[in-house]
Amino acid sequence: MRIAFQTLAIIPFFLIGILFSCQSSPKKNKESVPANLPDTFISILGIAQDAGYPQAGCQKACCAAYYNGKETKKLVTSLTLVDRLKKQYWLFEASPDMGEQLNRVQQYTDSSWPSLPAGVFITHAHIGHYSGLMQLGREVMGTKDVPVYVMPRMDSFIRNNGPWSQLVNLNNIQLRPLVEDSLQRIEHSFTIRAIRVPHRDEFSETVGFIIQSEKKKVLFIPDIDKWEKWDRDIIQLIREVDIALIDGTFYQDGELPGRNMSEIPHPFVAESLQRFSSLPSEEKAKIIFIHFNHTNPLLKLKSAEKEQVKKTGMGVAEEGMIISL
Repeated sequence: MRIAFQTLAIIPFFLIGILFSCQSSPKKNKESVPANLPDTFISILGIAQDAGYPQAGCQKACCAAYYNGKETKKLVTSLTLVDRLKKQYWLFEASPDMGEQLNRVQQYTDSSWPSLPAGVFITHAHIGHYSGLMQLGREVMGTKDVPVYVMPRMDSFIRNNGPWSQLVNLNNIQLRPLVEDSLQRIEHSFTIRAIRVPHRDEFSETVGFIIQSEKKKVLFIPDIDKWEKWDRDIIQLIREVDIALIDGTFYQDGELPGRNMSEIPHPFVAESLQRFSSLPSEEKAKIIFIHFNHTNPLLKLKSAEKEQVKKTGMGVAEEGMIISL
């Protein structure tokens, strides 16, 4: 198995937002598209937890490092699946940073591509995963029938709660149903399978996705409660895929002083490292942590914790990382 990772320079595109009527499609420079891209690939558009980095209201040293110029801004977790042969792309998660992330996708395309995604897949109704849909509304891009793939409770949440219901009523988006453990085919080359995971499901169910091409499978689980709460075996699932992008929200217990972290029971990275420690090296190499809270040292450009993860043979997601399909 050969997995291609590379970090690509971010090329800014201006004025895609503001008002969609000002410019029906963003200007794209054909020469700006990087050379040697795979025909089909996933690119990581963001790696932070729902609130991004730095986080609003944070006066701690972790966020001060950004304001002091020692760390870089990190966008909220999102992926794009790109098919250069069909000149289409799909988003996984509509993050609060979706506007900037749509601009970043343009580095992979040229003027012959549609500027909008061929579809958006959403895991659940927490703000980091769906609130970017606002960018498709009439106050911004005023889109027409962008497919948004959701589970039943997520569908009901969007249809019956403003302002999201306006996106449906004005046909900015077209909600398309996902069925647990059923394959959703997009074009001829890819299937997407939604898998239920335990999480805080106040407004919707929560899913992860298995993104499958003709050659590879990529598991994407940005949010989940402790592994032992799941009725599936995460180790068996890792064996069945080629890459596993999994919840790395917190590095270890005690990361939020004064908070009872059992109330936000993500699997700590330290726990996951222990759980996966007996896996053979080729299985460990599949595992990449993503969705980092602003307190998580894996967000830093350099940290002892990041080096420790790498020493185990596992990986840490970075913005711009390419996963060849």
